[in-house]
Amino acid sequence: MVFAVLHHPYGLLCLLPPVATILLAIATRRIVLSLLIGIYGGALITTGGHPWRALCELLEIHLWKTLVDESRLRVFAFTLLMGAMVGVIHASGGMQGLVLVVERWANSRRRGQLVAWTLGMLIFFDDYANTVLLGTTLRPLTDRLRISREKLAFLVDSTAAPVAGLAVVSTWVAGEVSYVQDGLNKVAGGETVNAFQLFIATLPYRFYLLWTLLFVFFVAWLDRDFGPMLRAERRARQGTPADIPVPDAAPDHQADRRGTGHLAMARPELPARMPRSHDPHLWYLAVVPVLLTVGSVLGTLYASGMQEVNDPQAAWSQIFGAADSYYALVWSSLAGLVCAAALAWGCGALDRFEIGRSARGGAELMLPSLIILWLASTLSNMTGNKTYTGAAAPTYSLEYRLYTGEYCGEQLTARPEWSNALRRLAPTVIFVLASFVSFATGTSWGTMAIVMPMAIPLVFGLLPSKGVASAFADPIMLGSMGSVLAGAIFGDHCSPISDTTILSSQSSGCDHLAHVWTQLPYAATVAGITILVGTLPVGLGVPVGILLPCGALALWAIVRLAGRQE
Repeated sequence: MVFAVLHHPYGLLCLLPPVATILLAIATRRIVLSLLIGIYGGALITTGGHPWRALCELLEIHLWKTLVDESRLRVFAFTLLMGAMVGVIHASGGMQGLVLVVERWANSRRRGQLVAWTLGMLIFFDDYANTVLLGTTLRPLTDRLRISREKLAFLVDSTAAPVAGLAVVSTWVAGEVSYVQDGLNKVAGGETVNAFQLFIATLPYRFYLLWTLLFVFFVAWLDRDFGPMLRAERRARQGTPADIPVPDAAPDHQADRRGTGHLAMARPELPARMPRSHDPHLWYLAVVPVLLTVGSVLGTLYASGMQEVNDPQAAWSQIFGAADSYYALVWSSLAGLVCAAALAWGCGALDRFEIGRSARGGAELMLPSLIILWLASTLSNMTGNKTYTGAAAPTYSLEYRLYTGEYCGEQLTARPEWSNALRRLAPTVIFVLASFVSFATGTSWGTMAIVMPMAIPLVFGLLPSKGVASAFADPIMLGSMGSVLAGAIFGDHCSPISDTTILSSQSSGCDHLAHVWTQLPYAATVAGITILVGTLPVGLGVPVGILLPCGALALWAIVRLAGRQE
């Protein structure tokens, strides 16, 4: 069912729900409430302004049908299981043991910073656990080495989300893949593209995330700083760190996990009890379950892909492209949880009641994120153009759609002079948009949930017509998708209302505004290189293989030339 420009059923009104959601999220910083209002507004449009009928369709047609979709339920299951595994590993002392093993190497300022960077890379499976654990654990070490609390908060904050956002096994991956799938569902023929494979293909184009991790390494290795961070480091070297008495628990702030904002539920926390937490020999309680999960994901992907392809000579890319990623993620995370629980119980670190309590606490941490995912997917379905493919497909027909992608595509193709310019600027414009929304709302997950389903069909409409497979292999498409995932985290790094920013300063014992003020120039530096050496050249056709080392060299030069050690 396709409409010409003059026969679009709603015209400009089809843009109202997503635009209103973004504006409300920025104004209120309540992403869940903004999504609900946006969905209800869309229901009002499709029902011709009948408030009660719109309410009924909101509950029965949109929210319920999105919730019971099989793929969505698998995403929920994986995310909850990963959260439960992280809770058990944390409570058993496994992550603490891993930190203690690596910490022994730190006997200088340079090594202390490199230890923080290394641990940030190793604890890749959850940004929340990464932030809370490393800040509280490394604080005595960095104080002894006269590394400022501002630097510790920067090291913690600038590795947590970038690593979790890039990892193929983390509490982020299912949500990110689901947002990509929501965007694919708005494109004709998008169901033929594997969302997980496309997610992997965007990894080299997430310039801000990759270069942030390199920038942190350069700052640590060269032991050089500039701007407000240099002043904080000078003060710390003189023996006057700007520490403040802060408890180790997570702050009682209005922003819930990943900036969900004013969510009407108590904020859960990672279990505080860590038996034998000062025993470095417990490192295996963290390493073994994570390695099992990663190995199980790869093995299950290969097995399901081979079953689908049924060709022993098939290439690896073809095998993994045909695999059922959601199936692999769910059962692999379950295997990791069972392994973590068995190891913790077997060595006496936790009894069965403590295992259950820590697993439940870890799973509860993920609930606000899942609510965002649910509501964002509902809004994406509503603004799409296809018959619903969930469990109750026959009742979710085209009359409940807004055809937002069709309208935008028709308007752009009707103006070729716009299409050509916007196509080249798409990765940069989308990066800036995602950064602004994330900064204003304080939520990276909410930003990705809103912007990704809008960006994919928009960029698809800008590309020359050359088939679905070619369009989603186009560097401009991959760069635009990577810009959403990277820009959301950049804005989150700069936002004073972001929960990860707050947790970083809280766990590191650093004044919150001091953390924001010292980290902002560093994040802005990487973002500037991201635009100048990354998103703009990609739009102009420069290969990503050339851009990645150029950006890394530029960041090294900035730290080497602008940084000081005094």
